[in-house]
Amino acid sequence: MPKQTFFNLPERKRQKITKAAVNEFAEYGFESASINRIVANSEISKGSFYQYFEDKMDVFHHLLELIAHEKAEFFKDKHPPDMGQGVFEYFRWLVKTGMEFNSSSPSLVRAITRVLFVEGLYYGKLFEEYQKKANDAITMMIKHAMKLGEVDPSIDVEMAVMVMETWTNAITNYILHEGMKQKDIMKWIKSAKTQEKLDKFLYVMEYGLRKTESRFEKRF
Repeated sequence: MPKQTFFNLPERKRQKITKAAVNEFAEYGFESASINRIVANSEISKGSFYQYFEDKMDVFHHLLELIAHEKAEFFKDKHPPDMGQGVFEYFRWLVKTGMEFNSSSPSLVRAITRVLFVEGLYYGKLFEEYQKKANDAITMMIKHAMKLGEVDPSIDVEMAVMVMETWTNAITNYILHEGMKQKDIMKWIKSAKTQEKLDKFLYVMEYGLRKTESRFEKRF
């Protein structure tokens, strides 16, 4: 986390440093990110940087805290369906609402996603706490779905968690990759075409690839 000297700065200056860090990680990832570029784009001295942060990882942890706060605020007034009405329906709401959040802060989400998932740091020791929290939530959903009869109780829960986690990350990467090409990413994410694409992603996750009577079949 940043040192208290960072939080003592005027808000405008804190935002400028944060924006420079977001752009740096989004463009270069973690390994290739440069403190020198962050310093130059923030218009601060390198000495000042080390008065605010311990190192590059400290800056990235600040972005993680920032996105967690922004996400909590975004979801605060959202109203999910009751999980008793169906776990997959709840998960569908969770993913789609999450995509709306991603489109409201695309640069920050892109920076976090590139470092954690493209570079794979999410799966290492440094971020195992974040992964555990996410997996615990998915595990709870899957076990609840088994109780409701929505998921085969013979399925290995740990494997199911891996599938849902991977699928969610794949959807996030798709939305970010395509969304960054749009002039209005929020309008694009809410469009009928994008929503149908999300439904198809989630349909494959829920029902698999085996041939069945698909509710999408007539559209192809």
